[in-house]
Amino acid sequence: MKETAKYTRQFFMPPEVTGEWMKKSYVDKAPVWCSVDLRDGNQSLMIPMDLDEKVEFFKLLTEIGFKEIEVGFPAASDTEYQFLRTLIEENLIPDDVTIQVLTQSREHIIKKTFESLKGIKNENHVIVHLYNSTSVAQREQVFRKSKDEIKKIAVDGAKLFDDLAKEYGVKYRYEYSPESFTGTEPEYALEVCNAVLDVWQPNADRKVVINLPVTVENSMPHVYANQIEYMCKNLKYRENVVVSLHPHNDRGCAVADCEMGLLAGADRIEGTLFGNGERTGNADIVTLALNMYSQGVEPNLDFTDMPHITKTYERVTRMQVYERSPYSGSLVFAAFSGSHQDAIAKGMRYREENSCQYWTVPYLPIDPKDVGREYKTDVIRINSQSGKGGIGYLLDKLFGYKLPVKMREDVGYCVKGVSDKMHKELMPQEVFDIFSEKYINIINGPVKFIDYHFVRTPDVHVELTIERNGETATLKATGNGRLDAVSNALRDYGISFGSLEYTEHALNVGSSSKAVTYVSITMSDGKVSWGVGVDDDIIVSSIYALFSAINRYESAEKE
Repeated sequence: MKETAKYTRQFFMPPEVTGEWMKKSYVDKAPVWCSVDLRDGNQSLMIPMDLDEKVEFFKLLTEIGFKEIEVGFPAASDTEYQFLRTLIEENLIPDDVTIQVLTQSREHIIKKTFESLKGIKNENHVIVHLYNSTSVAQREQVFRKSKDEIKKIAVDGAKLFDDLAKEYGVKYRYEYSPESFTGTEPEYALEVCNAVLDVWQPNADRKVVINLPVTVENSMPHVYANQIEYMCKNLKYRENVVVSLHPHNDRGCAVADCEMGLLAGADRIEGTLFGNGERTGNADIVTLALNMYSQGVEPNLDFTDMPHITKTYERVTRMQVYERSPYSGSLVFAAFSGSHQDAIAKGMRYREENSCQYWTVPYLPIDPKDVGREYKTDVIRINSQSGKGGIGYLLDKLFGYKLPVKMREDVGYCVKGVSDKMHKELMPQEVFDIFSEKYINIINGPVKFIDYHFVRTPDVHVELTIERNGETATLKATGNGRLDAVSNALRDYGISFGSLEYTEHALNVGSSSKAVTYVSITMSDGKVSWGVGVDDDIIVSSIYALFSAINRYESAEKE
C-alpha cells in the first residue's frame, strides 16, 4: 500500500470528552428497535423486493417483535408508494406497530410523503423521518453551501412538516437525521439538531427522534461513543428526545458502534436483520439482540426460530446469510476441532449432572436450542479434524451408544480416517454407519460364530461352535460366568488374548429396547481390540462383542 499520503482522518472528536460511558461494562436493557430492512435494506438489493415480498417481510418483522419498522421512501418510486398504500388500505399494520417513512428535506418530496399516509388508522403510530446531509464533504462537494445554508434546509423541512400536519389535521411523530453525522463537526451537528427541535417543540406525549447515523464509518467505535455522549448531554428537550443510532459497517464495527453508543446514552437502534444494507451494510440487529440475550438481558425480539427467519430472508432478498454470521450462520455452533468437541461434550454432561442455572458451556456463548438449532446436527460436526469426544457425544445423543471412555479414542481415529480419506465432512448417519460396520456384531469374520449352549452346575459350562479357515470346530470350556466360559473356550482353541474388559447398557431404539455390550481384549502382542455386540439378549450381545473384538484384530493383522 503506497498511497497512504492521500488519506486523512475524516472525523471530529467533540469539544468535551468525559468518557463516562467507558465505566459501564455491558448494555443492561434493550433499546427501542427500528428495522430498516424494507427501506435501507431493500434499496441495497440487486433486485429490490416486489410488493408481495415486502408484505411477507413486513409480517415476518412483526412476528419477530419489531414495534417500529421503516417501511420505505414513498416518494422514491411507485413500488415504494404502493407498498405503503397496501399496508394502509389492507389494514396490515398491527395496532402496536409504528411505521416509519423517510423523506429528504425537499418540499415536493415531503408533500408526497404526507400524501402517501392519508387514511392511516392510527396516526400516533407513524414516524415521518426527515434528513439532510451536514458533513464537511457533503457541504463542500455536493451542496456547495455554507453551514447556515445547510441548517436552513433542515429547519425549512421541519417547518413544512408542521405546516402539512396542520393542513391534514394529523399528529404524526417526527424524526430528524443529520446525515453523515460522523463526518460532521459535533458542535455543528448539535446546532442543527437543536434548531430542528426548536421548531418541533417535543413534549412527553409526542417525543421526537434525533437519529445520529454512521452514514460512513470513519472512526473507531469509541470516537462515535464520545460523539453520542456529547450529543446526549447537550441536546435541548433531552427528556423528550429519543436518541437513535444508525451505524453502517464500512470498518466492520457497526455492532460495536451500537453497543458503545448505547452505553453513551442512546435509546434506540436502527438496523437490519443480518446487517443487510448499502455498501458493507447496516448494524446487524440479530447480533446486537442476541449479544444482550447472552448476558441475561431480554432483547424483546424473538429469534427462537432462526432457521425459519433465515430461510425467509434469503428467499425474499435473494441474499445469503454467511455461514459464520454470529448466532445465525449455519456453522456458528459447529465444532469440528477435536479439543472443542471434547470440551462441549464434557460441558453438556456437566450441565446434565449438576442442573446448572446458568449457561456456561465452553465454546457456546448461548444455548443453540434457544435459536432453534439442534446439538445433534448443528453443534458436533465430524471431519478429519474431529476428536473422540465429539464423535462419542454424537453416537450417544443421536444413536444411544454410550461408548466407554477408553473406546472413544479408537472409534475417533477410525471415523476420522474415513473422513480424511474421503476428504469430506461426515453426516451423523455416515458416522453411525462406519461405527456399525467396523465394530458391531462382527461375527462372520475370520472366526465365525455359529452357535452356543450353556449348562450351569456350580460353574458355567459352554459348548461353542465356530468356523475358522473353512473348518467347523466345537469348543468346550468352563468359567465363572458365561462370557468367561466363552473366553476360555477360545483361548483353549489357540486364540490368545489376555485381559478382557466389558461394559453394557440398554439401547433404546424406537419402541424396542436392546442390550449393547462393549468388550476390549488385550492381545498377546499388547494391542487392544474393541468390539460391540447388540442383541435382545444381554448374553448374546456380550458374545457378539467378544467375537467382534477378535475379528477386528485378526482382520487388521491380515491387511
